[in-house]
Amino acid sequence: MATPNKKKILNDPVYGFITIPSELLFDLVEHPYFQRLRRIKQLGLSEYVYPGALHTRFHHALGAMHLMGQAMSTLQSKGHAITSEECESAQIAILLHDVGHGPFSHVLECCLLDNVPHEHISLMLMHDLNRQFGGALSLAIRMFEGTYERPFFHQLISSQLDMDRMDYLNRDGYYTGVAEGAIGAERIIKMLDLVDDQLVVEAKGILSVENFLNARRLMYWQVYLHKTSICCESMLIQILRRARFLSRQGSGEPVFASDAFRLFLCESISLTDFQTNRNYLDAFTKLDDFDIWACIKQGASHSDPVLSMLCQMLLDRKLFKIMLSTEPFAGELLTQLENQLRETGMPDDWLSYFLIEGQATNAAYLPSGDRIAIKLKTGKVIDIADASDLSNIQVLTNIVRRYYVCWARNLVVGKEGGRCNE
Repeated sequence: MATPNKKKILNDPVYGFITIPSELLFDLVEHPYFQRLRRIKQLGLSEYVYPGALHTRFHHALGAMHLMGQAMSTLQSKGHAITSEECESAQIAILLHDVGHGPFSHVLECCLLDNVPHEHISLMLMHDLNRQFGGALSLAIRMFEGTYERPFFHQLISSQLDMDRMDYLNRDGYYTGVAEGAIGAERIIKMLDLVDDQLVVEAKGILSVENFLNARRLMYWQVYLHKTSICCESMLIQILRRARFLSRQGSGEPVFASDAFRLFLCESISLTDFQTNRNYLDAFTKLDDFDIWACIKQGASHSDPVLSMLCQMLLDRKLFKIMLSTEPFAGELLTQLENQLRETGMPDDWLSYFLIEGQATNAAYLPSGDRIAIKLKTGKVIDIADASDLSNIQVLTNIVRRYYVCWARNLVVGKEGGRCNE
């Protein structure tokens, strides 16, 4: 039997033709852990706002791997010694950086698990893959963790100017049609350099970095924290919250769920549980967006009126009303909204599912974090916040907070449960 060609060329809509450069990378892409990312959308429920936002974590991870390959080539061309093993390991680390994402990406991270960040699950899956591939991922894991002695590799994987952010801004802007997301990723990568094995950007790349930061700020408000997306995500979280409550109650009609999903509905699973019980990690690798949508579709006809109303509203895009503010909402407003819901016949123990408040934050650049370093022509290295003459640099470095309250409007709650009227 002929040996299959594992150096594949893929046609990516953002970058054109990209290559999977090694057999190990090809085998990792083919692995079920990575193939699961085909079934997890990159932007959760943003398609309710931008119909084209249907791309997946699979797309994004391949794009980030491609950009990492370009970064390696740039640094090598500037005389920095980077071995072929280091190049491959850096691409493996960025390829697998999101492999631990659950259904709907960030949306359900707060309620599907007991405060277990996806990065921790990604690392656990990388260790498992390392075992399966005979230790071939050991260097990639050290780069991912930030324990490798050459820190710039970790900076390229996870920092304020990493290949992850460069890809998702370009890709999310492309698929949503939001032109502000476009960044000069190729030029920024060409401007990368190293000083004492720390990542820096040459001074002539300052404008490109400023554009990158500004694009990130705009994409957060226009896409990631769009008010309609917040509504949809709030409704989805309440659906999961109600499904979990009913599943743990154990009486009445069961909530429809796949075997893997039912495990997470019925149990509170912590990081320690993941680390000590292999069954939880195995179940997690079977979860994707389709498990949640199947639950929602079946939930629309469930006998529990709270679950059925929320599911039907999300399916039909009958969304909550939302109000935004730069200040926390007064208690009088929340009381008024509660009374409006009570007037529909809604019992008090339903109110928390149909009236939600929270806050969203956005900061394009945090000087206190992993800084973006600029190398001046003199060789001196300074922070981008000090190097930039951008008039709104203060805007980019400030943490902006928006408070929101969203609630079900035009809702009629009757003896048969309820319905949403428009």
